[in-house]
Formats: sequence, structure tokens, C-alpha cells
Amino acid sequence: MRDFNFYLPTRIRFGWGQVKEIGNLIARNGKKCLLVTVKPFLGMQPLFERVKELCKEAGVEVFHFDGVIPNPTSESVNVGSKMAIENKVDIVLGLGGGSSIDTAKAIAVGATHEGDVWDYRIGQKRIDSKKVLPIIAAPTTAGTGAEVTNMAVIKNAEEKFKSALADWSLTPKISIIDPESTLTVPPHITAATGFDAFCHAFESYINKYASEFIDLFALDSLKKVIKYLPIAVRDGSNREAREALSFAATLAGLSFTNIGTTLPHGIGMAIGGYVSNLMHGETLAIMYPEINRWTWKHAIPKYAAVARIFNPDMKNESDEIAAEQACNEIDNFLKEIGLWSSLEEKNVPENILESVAKDTLKLRNYTLHPKVANYEDAYDLIKRSYRREG
Repeated sequence: MRDFNFYLPTRIRFGWGQVKEIGNLIARNGKKCLLVTVKPFLGMQPLFERVKELCKEAGVEVFHFDGVIPNPTSESVNVGSKMAIENKVDIVLGLGGGSSIDTAKAIAVGATHEGDVWDYRIGQKRIDSKKVLPIIAAPTTAGTGAEVTNMAVIKNAEEKFKSALADWSLTPKISIIDPESTLTVPPHITAATGFDAFCHAFESYINKYASEFIDLFALDSLKKVIKYLPIAVRDGSNREAREALSFAATLAGLSFTNIGTTLPHGIGMAIGGYVSNLMHGETLAIMYPEINRWTWKHAIPKYAAVARIFNPDMKNESDEIAAEQACNEIDNFLKEIGLWSSLEEKNVPENILESVAKDTLKLRNYTLHPKVANYEDAYDLIKRSYRREG
């Protein structure tokens, strides 16, 4: 067996109706809470108001920062940090998708550290773990796994670069994972966030430093996403599917926070630095077909195992045949959930591709891939994903 390290500092509360406990859970850890969400809208406003009322009943004073934006920027985080400082909050609640939870985590740093929050991204100033405000997460999508990860992804709009704050103190103290909160998520967002969970699990599994322990989480997550994501896209009210996907996203989060994602996430992060109109899962979906065909020969047993999850008939084929077929299976999966697309179709400017390739190599994800890319490899994969037939 390969040696492994594994750490989980988050208390997980999973199940239908768990949101009702949110006020009491916050009250045990703080008295002045910054609620971090997107702007209220029809689908989520009742949940926002319910959470505020639950906190009030538990004796918690709530200040609502609703300035979360897709692909959160350091600028938007700094606004939330200022609100936290002015109101002397002692706990932060991220309620929503990955952008809301990542923003909450970054605010927990920004409100307790000097200067711009961007200064504390990976490779820059060190985060003082003892200063970071306690974080509680309540996801309303099933995908990012941010409820159990030790990082917050943000970008610098001026530099057009996406990076992350990373420290174990950013792992939520408590995560309230209530599948009921995901029932109103529209089909396309369900697909994009669900495929993000697939990618977290898949990339943890093929990561060249993966272990048998990580494989347990990653493979179980993959099985659930492959089975239930198409069902949830077709019928968002299917409770069995919603529950399975919430669990799968958490399993995938546990996987990659302990081992790391690989090349697709590196490219996806780099693209996200330049464009804001693409969901992270959409970007990954665009990149996967070309990256898989470039990779599979360097991770044959693992690609073969994934192919056999998609298609049990592959058990009668050799690993090499099954591994190559995995590329087709993932393509077909993307088509089934409505994510088969290209960069051109999503109006990504062609003139940024070289810059995206360069920025891909600024993040360590590519070094964890079964086949390590150089600039020419990254640019070629991005270029081939710009237009797509079929």
C-alpha cells in the first residue's frame, strides 16, 4: 500500500432537515454572525430568511453580507471583510454554492489579517491560523465540496488570475449538508456543479500521489455521480438523487482536499481568471475530452476502472481497451447532462489562450497529473478544446 496522510477537522451534520439546527450550532461557537450569500432571489430568499430567524431564536445576532459574486474576486471579499470588522462578528456562515462558501472563508481571513486578502493566497503571506474566524458552511448545491476543504478560491480581477487561500483553519468547523436545500437548483446548475464533483473525485483518483484510502472516497463519489446526476438533471425533485449527490460532493471534497486536483483544474482556474461567464464545472466539461485522450495511456488501470463503473460490460475487456473507452464514456456522460460544449461556443476570446496556457503552469495542479504537461502541451489541449465537432 502507498503511504498516505488524511485529515478532517470538520464536524459534518448530514441529512434531510439538518438546516433547522443551524441557529443552535452557531450559538455554540459565536454570538455575532456574518451571513454570507448571493443577492436574495426567489429560489433562495425563503431559506435566507429562515436561517436568520433560526439564528435570532438561538440568540445570535446576524449581519447579512449578500455581495457574493460568481468567481469571487478579492475586491468583493474585501467588502465583506470590512462589514465583518465594522460589526465585530465572531463567526462566519457561508450559505449557498461554492462561491458563497469560498467568500465566507476568505472573509474569515480578511477580517482578521492586515492588508488585502489577495496577499494571503498560496505562495504569498502566511495565514495565521489562530486569528481566522470560525467558519460554518451550509451548501445549497452539490458539487464544490467547499464544505470540507481547506481552501478558498478567489481571483484578482485586475491581474486576471485565479488562485486560492489555503490553510487548515479555512476548513469549516461545522458543515450542515441538507439535501433539501438543493431541491430548487435548476437543471443546468445541477449538471455543472455535479460534474465539478465528478472531476474532484476523478482527479483525486488519477492523481499520481493517490492512495488506497483516497480511492475509497473517490470511487464511491464517482459511482454516485455517474448514477444519479443524469436523474437529478431530468428531475430535480428526486430526493434519492439529491441526497446521493450531496453525499458524493462531500466525499469528493474529502478526497481532493487531502490529495489535490490535477491538470484540468489548473486549466480551469486559469480560464476563470480571464472570463466570468463560465461556471467552473462548465469549464472542466469543455477541457475533459481532450485531456482524457492525452492522459489515459499513462493511467490505464484507473481509467479502466472508471470505464467499468460507466459500463459493466467493460469487465470482459482488457484494461487497455476499457481505459480508452473511458474517454468515450465520459464524453457521452457530458452529452447526457447537457454539458457538451467548446470554448468558442461559450464566447471565450481566442486571443487569451496563450495566456491561459502560461497561467496553468503557475499553479501546482499540473504537477500532480499522471502525465506532466509543459507549456506546449497545455496550449495544444486548450487550443483543441476551442472548437469541437459533434
